[in-house]
Amino acid sequence: MTLIFNNIVAIFRKELQGYFKSSLAYIIAGVFWFSVCAFSVAEVRTWIELKAAGHMVDVPQESLKSFLSVMFWIVIFIVPSLSMGLYAEERRHRTLELLATSPITNWAVAVGKLLALWTLFITMMLPVGILEVVFLSYADPPMAPGVFVVGHLGLFLLAATISSLGLFISSIADSSFLAIILTYALIFILFWLFVLGEQWGEPWETLFSQMSFFKHYATLTQGVLDMSSVVSFASYILLGLFLTAQSIDLLRFQRR
Repeated sequence: MTLIFNNIVAIFRKELQGYFKSSLAYIIAGVFWFSVCAFSVAEVRTWIELKAAGHMVDVPQESLKSFLSVMFWIVIFIVPSLSMGLYAEERRHRTLELLATSPITNWAVAVGKLLALWTLFITMMLPVGILEVVFLSYADPPMAPGVFVVGHLGLFLLAATISSLGLFISSIADSSFLAIILTYALIFILFWLFVLGEQWGEPWETLFSQMSFFKHYATLTQGVLDMSSVVSFASYILLGLFLTAQSIDLLRFQRR
């Protein structure tokens, strides 16, 4: 167990250092911060103007909901850009075969890569989170801390889920470009399953809504700690890790 933990930490440190040495990561972070700030300021201004016009509006609550709604689309756009090279770059540099035949377990490699990407996303969110806390500290009446925490839990679980699925796609794609296209395609399919379920009615609506992390994200961002939503996200994360490990296992089998 200690050896596996040390392997995960080693992969985690290697991948995280690679991100901070990559100019692409800084470009993506810049686009991320600009997009978040621009949309957030626009949403807050909208709710403040509505309240000034005499509408009964809870500005902090509505601003948080709008922020998390915008973050949903930003995460869907940004995270695949970060995950596309997790294994595809290994393949391009011809180090994937070496990784597949190393004594490090495929699960340890996958978990280390996923944790590095998730840590990068959390790091990108830190400045944004500080601004949110400062803004919400002036809320009158104050916002319940649970709403803020549960909403952001949904955001971090969404990022981890897309990272895990992107990890799997990267492990089977021949290039980073193909990896990001296939990841977007998978997200698009899951989104349309949710839409089709609503159009087709029962039992498809219940089935597809449970499969879709879109519904579960919406539940958590409303401040409702629904354990079925947490379990659904965790299932997607584990599924992505499992498929990634099996993909590399297949490569290891082919190299024998």
